[in-house]
Amino acid sequence: MRRADTVDTAGATGAAVTQYAWWPWVRLGLTLAFFCAVAMLLIRYSREVEWGAVWKTVRANTPTTLMLAAALTVVSHGLFASFDLIGRNTTGHRLSVPRVLSVAWVSYVFNLNLGALLGGAGFRFRLYSQLGLDKGVIAQVYGLSVVTNWLGLTMLLGGALLLTPIALPDDWQLGHQAQTILGVVLPLVALAYLVACFWMPGRSWHWRAVHFTMPSGRTALIQQLLSSLNWLVVAGVITILLRQQVAYTEVVGVTLLAAVAGVVIHVPGGLGVLEAVFVAMLGSDLPRHDILGALLAYRALYYLAPLVLAVIVFAVMEAGLRKHPAAHPASNVQQPAQ
Repeated sequence: MRRADTVDTAGATGAAVTQYAWWPWVRLGLTLAFFCAVAMLLIRYSREVEWGAVWKTVRANTPTTLMLAAALTVVSHGLFASFDLIGRNTTGHRLSVPRVLSVAWVSYVFNLNLGALLGGAGFRFRLYSQLGLDKGVIAQVYGLSVVTNWLGLTMLLGGALLLTPIALPDDWQLGHQAQTILGVVLPLVALAYLVACFWMPGRSWHWRAVHFTMPSGRTALIQQLLSSLNWLVVAGVITILLRQQVAYTEVVGVTLLAAVAGVVIHVPGGLGVLEAVFVAMLGSDLPRHDILGALLAYRALYYLAPLVLAVIVFAVMEAGLRKHPAAHPASNVQQPAQ
């Protein structure tokens, strides 16, 4: 297996920025445009929602409901943090499992609240590099985490569109035929990755100065299992907070569509996007204040409460790493388990 820690992404990044100096301004403009669009959407919905009823819905959750939702939240965060163990197995770096899980969890929480670039990638590169991993190894670990997340999403969303077509709003212009096509294509994408891992384990794919090493077929199956289970648990949290007024299978489909919309619109935490998709798709079945009340409770449990804890954990990790910096490079890889 080629050593991933020989890759230096800094030079490639600098060259790309120099070559496309105008791109940061375009990206800034697109980001501002998206934020304006989401702000307008929030203002529109805020005028139509009875906020007193929303808070009443939030307060109506029983302690048992909140505790069950919180327990599933812990399970989901743990599952997502375990994605980085796949990168540890594939690259063979020597950081301990607790170290990997702590870095992955902190990065995931900041990813949820601040976005993938700053949270998912930025915090991983900062913390892992302080622990001795080289940039190439970190890039591979992060890439495998992203692939794992999307592997389950594409498989489940395809299955949801194919087996139980979702009643989309008319103005979305995605009819039954288009849903059927997506329902076939999306699982095929996930299956193509699984087949590639079984037939080409250890093969590296190069893109600029970074390369991605295909994991083993067994590892790919684990990726599929963990990711699918995680998305099902996330949908379970929302179903519980909706007090099971909507079928679980329907919530799964809406949750996955909201996740895709959040990535396309690229608003940190999907702020406003999640709510807009749920209201658009479930608004005919439930009062808006019931939907928004459930999603407010979901954000509090899944995003905000973990953020408070993650800030503390990150501060402790930073202090510890400054006091006791990594003595030996942890990216001296060993043969990964197959």
